[in-house]
Amino acid sequence: MVNVPKERRTFCPAKQCRSHQNFTVAVYKAGAARKYAQGKRRYDRKQSGYGGQTKPIFHKKAKVTKKIVLRMECRKCKKRYVKVLKRCKKFELGGERKRKGEMIQF
Repeated sequence: MVNVPKERRTFCPAKQCRSHQNFTVAVYKAGAARKYAQGKRRYDRKQSGYGGQTKPIFHKKAKVTKKIVLRMECRKCKKRYVKVLKRCKKFELGGERKRKGEMIQF
């Protein structure tokens, strides 16, 4: 399980900073697909009318996990950067930290 804090201090490569700054961390989420993008228009045109499904639908999914993508925003200059982490099954943002030698509470 990967646990990442909601705030992280790291290097900001922006021209006005170029030093270590505090960043707010969020998980990247892809935006909604555009309704009138060329590929979507072409697909919809091909699908219309008789003849059923015209293009293959992918079913042979091999991967179980996705790579975690963090979106970090500099507190000082408000520039946003994206950092890709490795694959993991469980991801937590801003969860409780583990302490050394502490008993497990039920």
